[in-house]
Amino acid sequence: MHICHVNLASGYHGGENQTLQLIKQQVKEGYNITVVANPQSPFATAVKELGCKVVLAKHFFFQHKKEITGQDSIIHVHEGRAIYWALIQHLLYKVPYIVTRRIDNPLKQKWLSDLAYSHASALVGLSRDIVSKIKSAYPDSTTYCIPSSPVSYPVDAQTVTSLKQQFSGKFLVVHAANMLKHKGFDVSISAARLLEKTHPDIHFALLGDGSERENLTALAAELNNVTMPGKQSNMGDWFAAADLQIHPSYSEGLGSVILEGIGAGLPVVATNTGGIPDIISDNESGLLVPVGDAPSLAKAILQVASNDVLREKLIAGGQRKMKSFDIAHTAQQYLNIYQEFIK
Repeated sequence: MHICHVNLASGYHGGENQTLQLIKQQVKEGYNITVVANPQSPFATAVKELGCKVVLAKHFFFQHKKEITGQDSIIHVHEGRAIYWALIQHLLYKVPYIVTRRIDNPLKQKWLSDLAYSHASALVGLSRDIVSKIKSAYPDSTTYCIPSSPVSYPVDAQTVTSLKQQFSGKFLVVHAANMLKHKGFDVSISAARLLEKTHPDIHFALLGDGSERENLTALAAELNNVTMPGKQSNMGDWFAAADLQIHPSYSEGLGSVILEGIGAGLPVVATNTGGIPDIISDNESGLLVPVGDAPSLAKAILQVASNDVLREKLIAGGQRKMKSFDIAHTAQQYLNIYQEFIK
């Protein structure tokens, strides 16, 4: 079986990380894999290191050759613009393709997008919420719900010790994401403001960078319980040093960083939106709070910080929940789809 994965993003974010996880598993299982990737993205370099055949394309108009996909092949699309590459390859060489959609925005039904989605053999959403939006736009489509799988990061004991010393005596709360408006960093800062005087032992580390960082830095300027060290490349160390992860997004396709935090053994408090409830069953595998509600977030943080029994319950529940997100399980689900449509 030959799988042609396509991701033309120029950057490297959660979607690329998740795609790489799936490809790693498929390489491990002996798949014949080609990857069409943007030469500007670190994703292309990472895939090359796996020994996959890599075709470099800056735009979906480029690199359309029959031998790229060949016979007994299916195209697996992982990023918005890549669907148009798959559409062109399909129209030229009759290769079937499936699309994994990772964002929970309503689909824009423009003529080219309609053409690309309607020609796809199957559409996959990472969460029930995404699948619902796909079905709303394309009610006749064949849809599946297959979540992404968590990425595990290395842990350096010396760095973890250093971080714990840096926040000695503190209950360390981490919020890790790209600093975009919908990620809810403003809610985290508002919760920190509510707790600053009453619970100075609770400290917030906001890990990330992006278009909102300047505004957020100004918002948190007077707070003594907030640290903003920027985007971190050693998330394994931060997860190991932290006591709690929060993720108060306004919207979220699934929440891959939540999976990473739970996988690392952290309890999590997040908002009841998008695909997050697919991961967090309230009071079982984490705590859910309303969107944009800083007082509820602050209250939930205090619950976890002050109740060791609850904390251990949430950690244990999170580990049970993680079994359904195991990469071998999700890779098997994709294999079932591949086999159906290659036939």
